[in-house]
Amino acid sequence: MPFFKDLKDLRRRSRASFRSTDKSSSNSNSTISTVPTAQSTSTLSSYYGSTTPPSTLQPHSSSPNLLTPNGLAPDLPKRPSAGSAQSRYSIMGLGSANGPMKAPPPTSPYAPQILSVTDNSWVHQKVLLVYGQIGDPAQQAIDGSVSVNHHQDGFPSISWPVCDSHFKALVHLTPGPNRLRFDFTSTKRPSHPTPNSMHASFLNVNYLPLDSAPPLQLVILLGKDSPATFDAVPERIQREGNGLDTAIRKFRTAAYLWQSFTGEQMYRNMFGRRCFRFEEEWQPGTLSSRDRDSGQMRNEARIHVVRSDKTVAEIRDLEIAQQYEPAGKKGELFSIAMEAVRRYFNPTPNQKQYVACLFMDTTWDKKKGVVRGHAALGGGDGNIQLAIFGSHALQSFPACLEDVVSAFSDCTRTDTNYVVNDCNESGSNWEAANIGIGAFLHEVGHLFGSPHQESGIMLRDYVRLNRTFLCREPFSTRTKSPGQRLCLPKDECAWHRLDCLRFRYHPCFKIPTDPVLSSDGSVQVWAVESGNVMVTATTGIAFIEIFSEGDDLCRTHIEYIDGNGSGGPLQQVMLTEADLRSRLPADRQKKRIKLDIFAAGQGKHTVEDFSALASKSALMKLPNGRAGFRGSKLGFSQTEGSQAQDLILENVVHQTKLMLQIKVFHGFALDGIEFMYEDRTTQLFGKRGGKPSIFSLDTRRGETLMGFYLRAGLWIDGVEILTSTGRRSGVFGNATGGSGYYTSYAPNVEGLSANERY
Repeated sequence: MPFFKDLKDLRRRSRASFRSTDKSSSNSNSTISTVPTAQSTSTLSSYYGSTTPPSTLQPHSSSPNLLTPNGLAPDLPKRPSAGSAQSRYSIMGLGSANGPMKAPPPTSPYAPQILSVTDNSWVHQKVLLVYGQIGDPAQQAIDGSVSVNHHQDGFPSISWPVCDSHFKALVHLTPGPNRLRFDFTSTKRPSHPTPNSMHASFLNVNYLPLDSAPPLQLVILLGKDSPATFDAVPERIQREGNGLDTAIRKFRTAAYLWQSFTGEQMYRNMFGRRCFRFEEEWQPGTLSSRDRDSGQMRNEARIHVVRSDKTVAEIRDLEIAQQYEPAGKKGELFSIAMEAVRRYFNPTPNQKQYVACLFMDTTWDKKKGVVRGHAALGGGDGNIQLAIFGSHALQSFPACLEDVVSAFSDCTRTDTNYVVNDCNESGSNWEAANIGIGAFLHEVGHLFGSPHQESGIMLRDYVRLNRTFLCREPFSTRTKSPGQRLCLPKDECAWHRLDCLRFRYHPCFKIPTDPVLSSDGSVQVWAVESGNVMVTATTGIAFIEIFSEGDDLCRTHIEYIDGNGSGGPLQQVMLTEADLRSRLPADRQKKRIKLDIFAAGQGKHTVEDFSALASKSALMKLPNGRAGFRGSKLGFSQTEGSQAQDLILENVVHQTKLMLQIKVFHGFALDGIEFMYEDRTTQLFGKRGGKPSIFSLDTRRGETLMGFYLRAGLWIDGVEILTSTGRRSGVFGNATGGSGYYTSYAPNVEGLSANERY
């Protein structure tokens, strides 16, 4: 039976060819440390230095899924081990079932070298910022242009300038693998044996859109009687219009510039290719000017157009104009936007919204010398995080990717008869684009929780935003000097390292490889022996900001994540006063120290005076003679009648005493807690007032008190009781006030102390 014999041989050969002997291994991480794991830093140096990897795959080869020219199946790639040096966030692309697709080798020494992205990288943003060079800039500086040809011609080709052999480009990606070709051309041909040959290189990038992270919503807000136009000079109005359609295209392009800039900054800070996303919808494409002409449909960021219940006159009222010095209600525009956004999105209590809102009806009042209908503000109320900005610089925004170069190189002087020279830093169109796009991004930073910093976007570093996208800078009216001839990555504006640390664990920046964090995002802090302070967090301690007395900005911090951002943060850290003081400048080491401690789960805890927490005043003597330690205080003790109080629960000291019920006195905030025992005795913490709510423990099942979940800000807003059986009482008081904190309590520990001021 020759047929079955051949089949047997085939099966034997097949089994042998697919047998693998590779084994994987895993490493475990420690969860406790007594020393910081990283030094404070504000910025990281660029990691550019590698070129596009060479490949043996020729441009004319067929799919790697097919047989090789000798008729045999290609070898399977080895399975990488867990200890591989490969970056967790730059994993190999899909390419084919037999391994990642490799880019063909460059066609000449002057083929573009991509320095910022490695071949087969994974990214999560539609528009990717790319930086590279032509040849060896040290040997011969060349000007010219680089054309980006997109995957399967799915997006029109766009040319980007090459300055002194360096270039930057914005690359449009489609979901899945993207095979990109970069072509260099120059009117001054370089010395080359075949000067007419094409200088081309190839790059494979895998784009995985994120759908599991909350989006940044983009909103254009109009007055209820708005004509839907924005300020622009007559020439601009004639050329591109100043209506709602133009505003949508410009706002959308600016938003993708935010995204590409932030994604690159996170990568340079060793946090992978992570960034916020937008809510996208299938609509006529606007990111390319040729899409608009052809009617090409694409999946692009949705711009929500929202009508306020306020009139244009009310929005433009000088009394609420932020830049008008005598104005008495400078924050009112934020309230107007918040009200309109809340009514439009109508979020549920657990459906947090992140919204960037552009006021369409902003206008320049030349007579008063003020911009009406504009405020640059960012923040939120916990359920809606909002950033607002005016449209006074919108005319200078690029309307598509082809316009980015001209937008950041247009030296046309600002005509203050029609538009404002904002802060006297927008004397030309390209500088107005910096201020308009960059200052709005500054407010988006506030939306994501970033405060002002000592440098970067959250200071005023956005006046150099143009350097992120171009390698040459025009004449600056702001500095009254020629712009920088060559703008390298080290010359660009940046997010501060502390901003990137906040973004690393922000839900809007979550990527598929991130582990699922516990719902307990709180931080616990308490003193222990020898003047040390213990800090714990279930989700891990991300970083600690250190302030000396009088500091309004953080200048020193400690990080507790590993160098490439792929490891989990430490869950327990011991702090010493000597170590903290050694990190401060010499002239500030004797001042009072304040700490802001951040957990990976978005929790935050502030220690107002570290010395007081670690001092002997934190010690208290327990009834059995042993020492106990006070924890860090919640609330600011600013309400009338506030006083300090310590309470040691009697069932901790006397093991035979049984707690039966807990009575919570509350209204819109917490008044007091009363603990009731089996022998009919009680202990009161705080005071009786408001409405009493009783929570009974199931002592027949051995249920005991395990801890509390607190809502606290300036005072204690609410409390939830946690038990040993996993039961939760629900929050008594204001369930949404302040921030959430968990306090743990173990009944077998004798030194329990509660300390709070009401």
